[in-house]
Amino acid sequence: MTGNNFGFTDAPASSGREITYLEAIAESIAHEMERDPNVLVLGEDVGGDFGGAFKVTKGLAARFGDDRVLNTPIAELSFTGMATGMALMGLRPIVEMQFADFISTAFDSIVQFAASTHYRWGGRVPWVVRAPSDGGIRSGPYHSQNPEAWFVHTPGLKVVAPATPADAKGLLAAAVRDDNPVIYFEAKPLYRSIRGHVPDGEHVVPLGEASIRRTGADLTIITYGSMVHESMAAAGALESDGIGATVVDLRTLKPLDTDTILDAAAATGKVIVVHAANRLAGVGAEVAALIAEHAFESLDGPVVRLGGADTPVPFSPPLEDAYRPNAARIESAARRLAEW
Repeated sequence: MTGNNFGFTDAPASSGREITYLEAIAESIAHEMERDPNVLVLGEDVGGDFGGAFKVTKGLAARFGDDRVLNTPIAELSFTGMATGMALMGLRPIVEMQFADFISTAFDSIVQFAASTHYRWGGRVPWVVRAPSDGGIRSGPYHSQNPEAWFVHTPGLKVVAPATPADAKGLLAAAVRDDNPVIYFEAKPLYRSIRGHVPDGEHVVPLGEASIRRTGADLTIITYGSMVHESMAAAGALESDGIGATVVDLRTLKPLDTDTILDAAAATGKVIVVHAANRLAGVGAEVAALIAEHAFESLDGPVVRLGGADTPVPFSPPLEDAYRPNAARIESAARRLAEW
């Protein structure tokens, strides 16, 4: 992951301050806690002076007290289940997984209980699980996974994956206020590597609405998370040779903004779907199937998918670089598709 914004911002320069992706998340948590006394934070080492593995919650305990910033045991299944109980009683917990990889130990609580509660008896489970995901930072197979497809497949959950600081703040606010359980994937490579203008105070980005990051007439790149930035870099390189690329940032993976996906596919007739997660059975497969089913007559070439290899994330830096899509690979795939 390269360390800039590739020439785009997600909020007008006059609308606020330029801050990092991590700072935007922290600001959103604090704003929601200030706005609603029912919002609280829990997870491993989130309180005290430590402030979480990535320091997102640093300072919250001093500001809001230990009764609203709760350190938990190293027991993801337990504290996620506890958050479900809190939500059923009217609270709005924000749960931090130290790494998205560890969410698998809480799978039963999330999938079997929280996700199905409304269907089973109309109960509301308004919690957010923050899941720092993605690789590219040399953390190996246990701290670099992208497990979003597990949860997109689960009825009853909403799934969010912001790519910019303004969206990181606004989508988290929307997730906290939603009456459904929301898995909020934070791209670790973006925490401190990108900055963007973020509105002061109240800022809410509705769930389920994609964003068109740039427009072009020749092909469409559909992506989310860290791959938005790689796709923007690829689109910039393509433009220098007269190939115009539209970049669609999904932002919310469930519910998908199917209208924007299909409109963008129809407008250019050529589509690449990119994500950092394993390519096999990933979110891109659903997007590709959606386009093939509903926009087939508009297509001028095959829907191309780029994703991680069907292996665990490698420890070796050169192997991890080979495992993940990047701007150069997206550009290469786009050039081949443009010639179709």
